[in-house]
Amino acid sequence: MKTSASLESDQESETARGTRLVVAVDGPSGAGKSSASRGAASALGLRYLDTGAMYRALTWWLLDRGVDTTDSEVVAGLAAEPVIEVSTDPRAPWTRVDGTDVSEAIRTREVTGAVSAVAAVPEVRAHLIAMQREIIARAPGIVAEGRDIGTVVAPDAPVKVYLTAEGAARASRRTAEAGWSTQADQDRRDRLDAAQSGKAADAVEIDSTGLSLDEVVGLIVGLALQKSR
Repeated sequence: MKTSASLESDQESETARGTRLVVAVDGPSGAGKSSASRGAASALGLRYLDTGAMYRALTWWLLDRGVDTTDSEVVAGLAAEPVIEVSTDPRAPWTRVDGTDVSEAIRTREVTGAVSAVAAVPEVRAHLIAMQREIIARAPGIVAEGRDIGTVVAPDAPVKVYLTAEGAARASRRTAEAGWSTQADQDRRDRLDAAQSGKAADAVEIDSTGLSLDEVVGLIVGLALQKSR
C-alpha cells in the first residue's frame, strides 16, 4: 500500500497567507519540541506536523506484526506497507495506521525503545521524508518538528529553531509526559539519534531549561513574525 497523509482544510491565517511560512523546529528528545511547536502553530494560525509520530507509527505497526525492528533489511522492505495518516491540526493531533487511531499506542515504552533503529534505516527515512515534504508543500503554512527538519526535510524553511535543554531537564519532562524515563533512557536515545539530530547552520538555538512553555512558544512566534513582515 502507498503511505498517505491527511491535511484538514481550514482558513489560512494572516501570517500564513502573506508568506506561506514554514517553521522548522529541531532538537533532542525531551526538549519540549512537540508542545512548543503545537503552541506556536496555534498562535500563528498554521498547520502542525509531528514527524516523529510518523516514525513511531511505522515502528508500532512493525512491532504489532512481530517484526524484528533491528533487522534493517526486513524493515526496509516493509517501510511502505502501512497507510500512515497524521493530523495537521495543532489543536487536535492524531496518528492513524491503516485507519486505526494509534495516537496513544505509539507513545509506549516498547515503541520508544525501538523507534531509533527503525528511523535509522535509509529506506524508511527516504519514504517518510518524501511524505513529510508533501505535507509541508501542501500546507498554506506549517510548523514542522522533528530531528532533521531544518537540515534535510525542509532546508529552505525561512524560520529554523533548534530547541534544546539540559539532560536532566529533558529526562524529567519525558517522565512527566510518558510516566516513565530515566537519565539512562535519555542518554541512550541521544546516542542512537545522533546521526539525525544535527543543528542547521542558520537555526536559532533556544535553551528551554529555565523557560516555561509559554515563554518558548513566545520566542518561536516572535521569530516567525519577524520573517513574515
